[in-house]
Amino acid sequence: MSAHTSGPNGLVPVHIAVHDPAQMENPDPQAADYARKLFAASAKYAGISWTEHGAEPRWLDMDTSTCAAAINPSHFSGRGADEFDRFLSGAASRREPALIIATMGTADDDQDRVRSVFGRPGGRVDFRHFTGAIVGKRLLAGAEVSLAPDLDAADHDLGLRLRNRPANAPWWAMTLSATALEGERGTTMRKPEGDLVPILVDSLGEPVVARWTSGDGQQIWYVIPDGVDWNQVVDWLVQRALPEHVPAALRRVRSRRHVDPALETPAETQARGAVEELERRYLEDKARLDHDLERARDEAEPVRSGLLYGGGSELEDAVAVVLRAAGFAVTDLDEELGGTLSADLLAVLNGSTCLVEVKAVAGPAGEKLISQLQRHLEKWPQLRPGQPVTCAALIVNHQHRLDPAERPPEVYQRRVVDALPFPVLASGDLFRWWRMQDWPAVQAAVLGQARAGGELGGPPAGGSGTPADDRRRWRLWRTHAQAPPSGD
Repeated sequence: MSAHTSGPNGLVPVHIAVHDPAQMENPDPQAADYARKLFAASAKYAGISWTEHGAEPRWLDMDTSTCAAAINPSHFSGRGADEFDRFLSGAASRREPALIIATMGTADDDQDRVRSVFGRPGGRVDFRHFTGAIVGKRLLAGAEVSLAPDLDAADHDLGLRLRNRPANAPWWAMTLSATALEGERGTTMRKPEGDLVPILVDSLGEPVVARWTSGDGQQIWYVIPDGVDWNQVVDWLVQRALPEHVPAALRRVRSRRHVDPALETPAETQARGAVEELERRYLEDKARLDHDLERARDEAEPVRSGLLYGGGSELEDAVAVVLRAAGFAVTDLDEELGGTLSADLLAVLNGSTCLVEVKAVAGPAGEKLISQLQRHLEKWPQLRPGQPVTCAALIVNHQHRLDPAERPPEVYQRRVVDALPFPVLASGDLFRWWRMQDWPAVQAAVLGQARAGGELGGPPAGGSGTPADDRRRWRLWRTHAQAPPSGD
């Protein structure tokens, strides 16, 4: 092990049980699996701005006795066990707790990729010199997590930082587990020592980020999920965790990131408090806004996906959502009448009652779709003698295997639909009106009526009163509204 000496340079030494990423060369694709794992283990920490965060990394084969904290130390001989023991001995000799950060599980489930240094398949963190372990069970995608109550400032800050991870980042529910010891009389189970304090919890209240403290207070472990932003974690370590648990480590190196509050001037105390409050509000606001964005996307995606790419019930449900948002009272006729006795939907608005047929075709739309709606119109008086329909509409998701921008704007050529008594609408148009909340446009399109005013905001007002003329006026308005601006 090489010696490493330094005076007070303002940087806190931190042990990481991998080789220095700057010294690792990307192995040949044909290299042994062991070499590829070593490189992958180091690469996780290659992007950390250590000096910027006030820390100095101590890799494998470097002295760790003066380190203030350890990140993913190793129990295994030749892979970091000696460095781990020197770190623990150094902390004990100074009568300081050993502060340790360990990751749970493996974000990449590929068995050929390197796992956490503690990681065994299933997610597990074992303690050093204490019985018990923290076992993790990976949660399903989309799991919701929240802050545990009554956290101190350091734990609260860590929880906020990790809660703001990307929505697809994995989580593991954690529990304390007993240790199995093999002896002459068989296997003996030893109860886990220490206390596990939740920081972030899942919807069932199980911790997904936690702090474990040994009964004698000699070791403090923060267990976090794999796949974190290590710059965030190292910044939190120096700014929050060490001042809370090992403040003497910052004083020894004269860290510029931390001054003992007892030695601050009033101006420093006021400014520090303002910065901490600003950071707290930012993290809370970001978490709230991220949640709002995720909720808005969850609400929009079924409609967007249904109208642009869906077919069958998915497309019908999306059309029904848009019609209801536009003010129509909508009935699912397949559900009410059973089977396919009539069109898909019945939409009622201001005395107008419309049969709405909804179809999806991967290629160009055939005229068979038109005849199906015509048959439904002819059959309707037999199904509902007391509820005559006044209009109808055919809504088609055409060419849905193409990107929406590449699809023809019209479902059919104009000559095909000129004489039809009902409009043929592209579901993509319905999507655009829904996205912009242009409900008058939806109403006018479905009802085949002109909006008053004659402005480009809607189709020009009609006057003939015949369905065919209404259709023609609607198409003329739509063509004009979608035309590119002139170059004058």
